[in-house]
Amino acid sequence: MIELQFGFMSLLLLLALLLAAMVRILREYQRGVVFQLGRFWKVKGPGLVLLVPGIQQMVRVDLRTVTLDVPTQDVISRDNVSVKVNAVIYFRVVDPERAIIQVENFFEATSQLAQTTLRSVLGKHELDDMLAERERLNLDIQQVLDAATDAWGIKVSNVEIKHVDLDESMVRAIARQAEAERERRAKIIHAEGELQASEKLQQAAGILAQQPAAIQLRYLQTLSGIASDRSSLIVFPLPVELLHALGSHVSGSVAGRDGPAPRA
Repeated sequence: MIELQFGFMSLLLLLALLLAAMVRILREYQRGVVFQLGRFWKVKGPGLVLLVPGIQQMVRVDLRTVTLDVPTQDVISRDNVSVKVNAVIYFRVVDPERAIIQVENFFEATSQLAQTTLRSVLGKHELDDMLAERERLNLDIQQVLDAATDAWGIKVSNVEIKHVDLDESMVRAIARQAEAERERRAKIIHAEGELQASEKLQQAAGILAQQPAAIQLRYLQTLSGIASDRSSLIVFPLPVELLHALGSHVSGSVAGRDGPAPRA
């Protein structure tokens, strides 16, 4: 009787171990690549998966997007400037069969490929492009990586350059360049202002030249403005036209008082 109970317990234990070896449960974001006698059989999941122990083996694959931090890379730009660049890459498995069969470790392979691609793509551009056109560079790197990893069943969805680090001498050179650029723009703006002011003055002079009395009023306004100042010495230019007009007026007045000159 004891031997019978022991045999029954052994059978239950064997069945429990067999059931544990057969049953696999995959979550919604997981797939199982099943091999039968070493050959690829099918992709299963999610949910309950039953395997034949000793004959079938399964490799789990995560289909969620993976965030890969690319280590800092030393890059020499097209204009021979040495910079340190790091980036982050977002990718996911879209074909579990190829991700397991075509490459030994798809995560490590994608990481190494991302490092070499980052150096090769950025090395074709100048430093100004790295600093000002990151969106275009991100797209270029993403397209190259996506095309290379397509054979592995990997989809690279996004690439973002995080930091572009320069040495101190290059930072100072860029600062001097930026300062010179600001000075150049300031001079251009000042010159454009002078040009516009000269054009307006030319128009005003043309209008005033048509009305001599307006010129006299303008001089009187200038004199009034100078008189309001508290300076001890005022030098006011007197126009020649005003002197001529004043001389003509005085001569006429004198001639009117003295009468016409006696005839010989």
